[in-house]
Order: sequence, then structure tokens, then C-alpha cells
Amino acid sequence: MDKKHIVIIGLGGVGGYFGFKISQNNETNKQNKISFIARTKTYETVKKRGLTLLSSEHENSITNPDAIYQNISEIKNPNLVFICVKEYDLENICSQLSKVITKDTVLLPMMNGADIYDRIRKIIPNNIILPSCLYVASHIKEKGIVEHKGKAGQLILGKDPENPSENIDWILNLIEKSGINFDFKDNAQIDIWTKFIFIASFGLVTAKHNSSIGDVCSVKLQKEEATKIMIEIKSIADKKDIHLQDDIIQKTFEKALTFPWETPTSLQLDVNSGKENNELELFAGAIINYGKEININTPFSEKIYLEIKATHNKV
Repeated sequence: MDKKHIVIIGLGGVGGYFGFKISQNNETNKQNKISFIARTKTYETVKKRGLTLLSSEHENSITNPDAIYQNISEIKNPNLVFICVKEYDLENICSQLSKVITKDTVLLPMMNGADIYDRIRKIIPNNIILPSCLYVASHIKEKGIVEHKGKAGQLILGKDPENPSENIDWILNLIEKSGINFDFKDNAQIDIWTKFIFIASFGLVTAKHNSSIGDVCSVKLQKEEATKIMIEIKSIADKKDIHLQDDIIQKTFEKALTFPWETPTSLQLDVNSGKENNELELFAGAIINYGKEININTPFSEKIYLEIKATHNKV
């Protein structure tokens, strides 16, 4: 089998966890070339000491990729690119990628959000893009060191809706051999939107009130606000022929109750710490844009979007 060039862009909680598994597996069999792309401090740490993953899943907590770069422009002939960046970096990363990929490069975004596939497709119109969503409790402990807690991370991915007959068995084989818990579906959109309805509603309401997941489940006003957002998202999904469960709203609150009461959301933390970039566009922006595109009114998402923007500008 030909050696493939696998590239992981971004070594945060997600890229660090999944990239570690892919790289460490490859260290034993050397079937492929694994390259990491990381920013300054992370790049320096990983180049010197390797990438560290603190996880009960791995006795050996360090992996050394075949190559690590700071710039996408340094990549040559990638066969598969895992895009593991923050939503607000996506367009910039894709513009850079468009200059180095070949017609056969497959892109696999490891990002949660309903519009990720569409946004990549606009910039990179002709390649295979595999829609996905993921569940993993991992975060950067310090640059080049990722900590994972709880159960094994899970990747759910599907066929490219525009190229459904493309054979991607070699990618599924790579993911499986890397010890990644994954689920492959012909159509991953239901999973992507099921995840989105949870992260968008809870992200937006906790960001507005600087509250926790537990508060959204129990404070009457916050629960009502989250419900209104979920109703708008479900209306969009319905019109796009993405058939979420009829009781998706109830199920989403049930899921939220499985988290510790005080659990924050990343949008809440970013907005209320005054961080320059946050994922407001990933949640409210996507709802509003899809609503306009397919003529679904999203008044509540628009209202909370403006309220959070006003708060953020004050912080």
C-alpha cells in the first residue's frame, strides 16, 4: 500500500487528542507520514519534546510525528487533512489549504457546528469533504500538553453529500487502526444537527447570563430561552430535510442533566472573559444565516445574538 501523507492542523483539545492517536499508532507501523501544524509555542514544545496526551487510554503519553510545521504552505502533497481549528480561523485556514492540496486530498474537519461543511465547500469547491461531529472531554493543559478525562472521545463522520460514491475505506481503516472510537454513517447530518442543537442553545444562553449548564436546565427564564433557540434550529433542520427526533428538545435537556451542574460552556467562558475571538458566529450566526437562506424566521436567535454582542463589546 502506498504511504499516505496525513496532516493534522491544530493541536488543541481535539487535534491534540485525535492527532496523538493517529501519530502514536503510526510510530509502531510507519505505514504513513504524519505531519502536525501548530503555532509558535506549541510548535516549539512538540518539536523539542513531542506531543503529550495525559489520558487513561495511553500508558505512553508522548508521540513524535514524522514532521511538524508552523505554516500550511510547507505541506507537500497531503492525502488527508484533519482540520482541528477554532471556528473563527476556518476560512483563513481553508484559503491557505487551497494552495497546497491536490485534487485527491480529502478534508476531514474535526469541528462541531452545523455549517462547517458548507463553509469549507465555498472555499474548496472540488475536493472530498467528510462532514463530522465529535464528543471528547479534552483540553490544552499547557502548550503541547493535552489532558483528556472521562470516556473515550468519539468521532461521527459521514460520506461527502456531493461525492457519496467516493471510496474512503482507507480513511476508515486508518481511523480504526489508530484506536479512535468512531461511527461511520452514509448521512451524518442528523448527528451533526443533534449535537448543534445542544451546543448552540446552551452556549448562547450561558453566554448571555454567564451561567452554567445546570442553570439553563433549572432557571425558568433560561430554560425558556434555550427552548426558543432549539425550536428555531429544529425548524431550519426540518426545512433542510434533516429529520431530528420529534422529542429532540426534551432529549437535549435530558442530555444536559448528565453533566455536572456547574459545567460552563466555551462560548460563555470566552464572552465573559472578554476574549477577542469567540464562537458566537458558529452558533447564532449559523442559525440566522440558514434562516435567511431558506426563509425561516429566527427572531429569538437574532435577539440573543445582539444581546451577547453588546455584552462582549462592554467586557
